[in-house]
Amino acid sequence: MTHPLRRRSVDERGWEADRALLTSRLRILGLPREVQIRLHANRAVMVSLTPRGTLRIHRGYAYASDRTLAAVVRFLRPGAGPEARADARCIVLAHDVERYVSSRRPRPRRVSSGDRRLVAALERWRAELNRQHFESALPAIPIRLSSRMTTRLGELSVDTATGRAEQIAISRQHVQDDPPEEVRDTLLHEMVHQWQAEQGHRPDHGRLFREKAHALGIVPAARKVVGGIRTD
Repeated sequence: MTHPLRRRSVDERGWEADRALLTSRLRILGLPREVQIRLHANRAVMVSLTPRGTLRIHRGYAYASDRTLAAVVRFLRPGAGPEARADARCIVLAHDVERYVSSRRPRPRRVSSGDRRLVAALERWRAELNRQHFESALPAIPIRLSSRMTTRLGELSVDTATGRAEQIAISRQHVQDDPPEEVRDTLLHEMVHQWQAEQGHRPDHGRLFREKAHALGIVPAARKVVGGIRTD
């Protein structure tokens, strides 16, 4: 028996058609209307939710079952407990996106010598903060500088399918223009979000985050004016 969603149908339909189809199906299954959807073909992070509330999802999920897409919605739902998220994650990852859409590896970013020096300093701070506040339990994830971040100081990228923290981005303007202690606070802020993810929670600015931030002596606010731009 052939699968009703054949690989060749991917070639017959365009990206926008697949996005419209997936959007409609997810809305029916309970995805809030304010969540916008962008398709990609990067297998490294198949499903992720950006800090601005955009759902980035592999194009192959346009060919998933309703059960799989319902699991995506459950995983994204605020307040979902660790067990419910773990169950939903297993269902999401079981869908073979490669059966319908070939994934492509992201091109490596070119890093200037100046950026390497700044990132190396951030990594040294991260290791120190990890020892001081998290008993060195947080995995080392990539840190990058972002020139596009003009309204936020930092952000944590999380693979929604696995719940794992993937990357910390820090505003280049923030690193270059603001006092080092403020940059360290921003880095620690994002590490608290990473700690939330490691504990099986969705990174946010709720009670768990506020309690941890207070314990570490950083401002537990979603937004903080520093150097003319604001953190997440």
